[in-house]
Amino acid sequence: MRILFLSDNFPPEGNAPATRLYEHAIRWVRGGHEVTVVTCAPNFPEGKLFPGYRNAWRQVETVDGIRVVRVKTYITANEGFLKRTLDYLSFMPMGFAMALFEQRPDVVVATSPQFFCAIAGWAVSVARRRPFVFELRDLWPASIVAVGAMRRSVVIRALERLEMFLYRRATAIVAVTESFRRELIARGVDGKKIYVVVNGVDATQYQPRPRSPALEADLGLQGNFVAGYLGTHGLAHALDKVVETADLLRRREDIVFLFVGGGADRARVEAMVAERRLENVVMLARQPKERMAQIWSLCDVALIPLRDSPVFKTVIPSKIFECMGMGIPILMSLPEGEATGIVRTTGCGVCVPPENPAAMAAAIERLAGSPVDRQRLAAAARAAAPLYSRDALAASMLEVLESQCGGAG
Repeated sequence: MRILFLSDNFPPEGNAPATRLYEHAIRWVRGGHEVTVVTCAPNFPEGKLFPGYRNAWRQVETVDGIRVVRVKTYITANEGFLKRTLDYLSFMPMGFAMALFEQRPDVVVATSPQFFCAIAGWAVSVARRRPFVFELRDLWPASIVAVGAMRRSVVIRALERLEMFLYRRATAIVAVTESFRRELIARGVDGKKIYVVVNGVDATQYQPRPRSPALEADLGLQGNFVAGYLGTHGLAHALDKVVETADLLRRREDIVFLFVGGGADRARVEAMVAERRLENVVMLARQPKERMAQIWSLCDVALIPLRDSPVFKTVIPSKIFECMGMGIPILMSLPEGEATGIVRTTGCGVCVPPENPAAMAAAIERLAGSPVDRQRLAAAARAAAPLYSRDALAASMLEVLESQCGGAG
């Protein structure tokens, strides 16, 4: 089968969309399928080109058997609604145009969260007369409103009409949560064409390992209980509340908060830490994907927060599965929904109300004082990881793609 996949993000970018696509695609290639990814020059989230790349009209490379076609786009940091929208919009015509130069695929796939990439995928599918599969990673534009980037307006209503257009035109929709599936059915989308393939973990990359003494010493974490937030510092993540939690625990010299990553909210987090003179916070810039398992190993508990919005009842942060693979207890601060259900069912962590620094601080203190509880949660995390094997999930999505093109080989 020949698969053409359009995505704004791809390695060496290390965010969830890039990682999911790469880890699925390498497994499809190993299975004998041809995969072409049309994407941008890597620049997320700082809006700066990664070393060795140019923002050229067209660059082609092969990454572990995957044909990667990178196109010229407007590049900006992951902050500011208008500039980011221009970034997304620029990929739409370029991705569409360059995809037409590729061999005719058996199926066209495009991913969200934003929909301009999906429009390009749908247009390619029409031009090449191939089925269109929409990978739904986020309920956009609802999430724009949820993080306060925009209020309800004529623009949001127009985006919602575009959203429904794509749902109806897709021959199949692959949602990353069951909640998304239920939401779409409630809005009148045919449930028979909606499949759920959640995120997962590559067990060969993420597995328990001892702390790196050198890295621990370099960051000044020796002998400390480390509460880590690793990943995109976005507007959705309520990181100001994590900083407030660190402020509440500043008297505990044995507890350190580790922030690793970049994004739209990074500067605000840094400013809050500096303003409060928090000596119990260590901040590390975005790191290469291949180094993340080593950094995760420093954490005694993984912090997974989101804003207190009904939209976030439907999401499953992908770092849950990396924590499972690493055997790291999770402290989740989300609205009660599908993600908290996974944590409670598997027993891999504890849940506190979202945007509640006092509750988060109390939970961290309990875990810091109870090695037995941490060991129990860590064992449950390791036991749950095989349920979300990237091998099995890639195979599930491949079955969906094959079903749309008659199982073409």
